[in-house]
Amino acid sequence: MSLVPQGGQGSNLARAMTESISMDHRDLALDLLRQARSTGADAADVLVGEGTAFTVTVRKGAVETLKEAGSKALGLRAFVGRRSATSYTSDFSPSALAALVAETVNMARVTGEDPAAGLPDETFPAEGIDLGMFDPSPAVLPTGERIERARRAEAAALEASPEITNSQGATYASGEDTVVLANSRGFLGSYRASSVSLSVVPVAERGGAMERDYWYTTGRGLGDLLSPEEVGREAAARTLRRLGARKAATCEVPVVFDPETAAELLGQVFRALSGYSVFRNATFLKDRLGEQVASPLLSVVDDGRVVRGLGSRPFDGEGLPTRRNVPLEGGVLRYYLCDSYAARKIGARPTGSARRGVGGAPAVGAANLSFAAGETPPGEIVAGVESGLYVTDLIGFGVDLVSGDYSQGAVGQWVEKGRLVHPVHEVTIAGNLEQMLMDVDAVGTDLVFRGSSASPTLRIRKMTVSGR
Repeated sequence: MSLVPQGGQGSNLARAMTESISMDHRDLALDLLRQARSTGADAADVLVGEGTAFTVTVRKGAVETLKEAGSKALGLRAFVGRRSATSYTSDFSPSALAALVAETVNMARVTGEDPAAGLPDETFPAEGIDLGMFDPSPAVLPTGERIERARRAEAAALEASPEITNSQGATYASGEDTVVLANSRGFLGSYRASSVSLSVVPVAERGGAMERDYWYTTGRGLGDLLSPEEVGREAAARTLRRLGARKAATCEVPVVFDPETAAELLGQVFRALSGYSVFRNATFLKDRLGEQVASPLLSVVDDGRVVRGLGSRPFDGEGLPTRRNVPLEGGVLRYYLCDSYAARKIGARPTGSARRGVGGAPAVGAANLSFAAGETPPGEIVAGVESGLYVTDLIGFGVDLVSGDYSQGAVGQWVEKGRLVHPVHEVTIAGNLEQMLMDVDAVGTDLVFRGSSASPTLRIRKMTVSGR
């Protein structure tokens, strides 16, 4: 459903939904498991999710869109031997759930057999661990104040400079979710999580040319956020620094990735570290365990136990405990990230990395993912570049994980003698991801999580910059 609260007071609907989310679906999940077993399933698991979401976008000071919605859904995965099927529904009536169980088990009987299919081989009791995932402050903030935060962020951006002439809007968003997971091996766990964010996208103009950029802040509760004014001013500064951009001459030079773009690069590395990529022969890191595959300055950390981390969970999508994984340590490939299925396919062990929505089977997903912080301040990283490119935005998708070939459009600042001298656009940066990882020669101290993935500033010794 989608409703627009009236007036400036907090929404009664939001409070009612919050109370609804606290309903315990454990008994429902256990009952469905019993039904699945009695219908002929050898094993099964059930995932129940319920939540609320609020979003308001303000543009030029006026509310452009406002939505408050609640949702709930349930997913059942059934196994008949090594055959499996998954289905889901948002209809929790007894008749609908009985039909769901029967249909899912029948589908499992006729699917192909897969030796790697099945629940985790090990079962752990759910832990009573508090990761600070739920904060009530976003839900109790009155609607009028939510709108006002978006207005303040946009106003701060528009007031930053006469060259900030327009806005694509400021958005305040918040939500809460409750998750229950149970399986027929005896696991039963649940958690509640909240999130809140604020972002703004200003537009700048100079000499008839227009540029846009953005900034944002996010967390579990209101106390995790930057002030609206800080968000607006940073968004404006990022937008203004794009004005007067020009192409760069084609050359081979050092390339510095700012934290936001380095985090995008990290996402490609994460895909290459997935057990799914390994058994599908879709990564240049296959058969490289124990080898030096990156610079000694690089380590990849994926930690599901960070307190208040936006990717934190007490257990993964299969009920296995989450943990701190370091699959790439000092440039050495230690292991691949796996759920139970991928682990069986490649002869490894699960790493607590399963992620799952109600509508599908588990897959490998990130928790709180980062390149570990280095020892060089970001200013020194730029100062060490005689001539090169500082990248602040990447465009398009251009990574072949099998060969490692890398090519993406880029926006940023040109560096001369250690100083940012002018903005750059309409260039392409290219290289080979495997070589790029080996060529990282500086890692910044500026690791700050603004979401569930983050990176410090990275410098790569040499890449091809293609421009005019």
